[in-house]
Amino acid sequence: MGSEVLINVGAAETRVAIVLDGRLSELFLERNVDPGATARAGRAGHRLLGNIMLGRVQRVLPGMQAAFIDLGLDKAGFLAAREARCLADLPSFTEHPQPCISKCVREGEAIVVQVIKDPISDKGARLSANVTLPGRLVVLVPNQSGVALSRRIEDEAERARLKEVVEDIALNDPRAAKGAGYIVRTAALSATAEDIAADIARLGDDWRTIQARRNMAKLPATIYHDLDPVERTLRDGVDGDTTRVLIDDPDAFAQARAYAVRAMPEALPKIELFKGPGEIFDLFSIEAEMETLLLPRVKLPSGGWITLETTEALTAVDVNSGSYTDATGLEQTSLRTNTEAAAELGWQLRLRGIGGLIVIDFIHLNEPENIQQLLDVLTASVARDRVPTQILPMSAFGLVEMTRKRVREPLGKLLTEICHPCDGHGRIKTVVTVAGELMRRIEREAKARPGTKLAAYASPEVVRWVEAQGEGLVEHLRRRAAAGVRFESRAEFDRERFDVGADG
Repeated sequence: MGSEVLINVGAAETRVAIVLDGRLSELFLERNVDPGATARAGRAGHRLLGNIMLGRVQRVLPGMQAAFIDLGLDKAGFLAAREARCLADLPSFTEHPQPCISKCVREGEAIVVQVIKDPISDKGARLSANVTLPGRLVVLVPNQSGVALSRRIEDEAERARLKEVVEDIALNDPRAAKGAGYIVRTAALSATAEDIAADIARLGDDWRTIQARRNMAKLPATIYHDLDPVERTLRDGVDGDTTRVLIDDPDAFAQARAYAVRAMPEALPKIELFKGPGEIFDLFSIEAEMETLLLPRVKLPSGGWITLETTEALTAVDVNSGSYTDATGLEQTSLRTNTEAAAELGWQLRLRGIGGLIVIDFIHLNEPENIQQLLDVLTASVARDRVPTQILPMSAFGLVEMTRKRVREPLGKLLTEICHPCDGHGRIKTVVTVAGELMRRIEREAKARPGTKLAAYASPEVVRWVEAQGEGLVEHLRRRAAAGVRFESRAEFDRERFDVGADG
């Protein structure tokens, strides 16, 4: 199965779509600009996940087995004891799987931590003291020795080969970080020893740079930024099954090729600059599909549907057969609808970025073999997910509980917010989401009317957001073919309404 990667670099956000066999399989969105983001994230508003930071222990709470770390962000980061145990003076992790947090950190001390979960809603970033540095083929684990392998590498002979190669390089190559451990990634399958050694050498250089920055930094500080969205997509989303990588921005295209030269030269022929016609996401109608991802109901092939509702505690999924009736009876009607829902659910959870506890109310089944078939379909549906998942057996009430690691805000929360005029019973698109749509409309109009100065009309709050971004946003629009654009607020426009036309 071949996949294609589409990278849309807009004035307000970078969007990445991975298409598998013609269908949208994964979707990532990262805002490029946001008032105050530079102070919070340290670099152009990109996400914090993966960043390594030098912070100060603000509070140690033995009763919670956790500590709060001042990182200079809006909220203190959260460090659990299990993520801090590498700092404790213990004989081994096996004998002491979770020491008391007070044996790991002390109030007032400076420690190096890594963000393992972005701030979500009113919660601060989740942190780990056991930092990792991901490369193309391996992940460097500076505070822990040994070699581990991705569970997706299943061939025993290949596992043995890779482990031997990495152990030899770690022990004998002077460029490797001393005393560090490594996790071998799936991308290392069939990689040569020379390729792996080069990846380990790059990570060793990066780790020595981080150590030097840590010694010179003033608290609090970010001493390592993870790759930006374009390079990170190449590192984590491009493999041997990827047929092409399309990028619609010349600067991002050049950046991607430069990264490929350094880290993955075999991917260079796959990287292409998209020049039209139309917009890059038009190729697979991705804009329209993104709109459906904000709706709670998903149609199934047989005529049934699933409904996804997310609350603070969990996401509830209801399966409904609709008007579909199988000629062989109720059991087969339920089985077909349920298996269609289970197959679809893996796609929906990935695309919507839903994490945490998920409870699925399948249609009642009587036969144990049918229940097992349903669970097998659900397991296969989430198997390609990069985010860890866990599925429990069906309960006596016909419910299936599963968890999906929560690593980012769900798409619905990122693009929309609670509608206060309707007493919180609905959601509307955020100002930043509407501004992003407005930027894309301006780019479309600029390409359709080259050399024409444009006027953009929007609600006052959207125009205020645009003006707060300064000249950087306008300069991006000029690079994307806009001869010039003037923004004008219209008091009669609601938040989601805007218009773009020729100025004058």
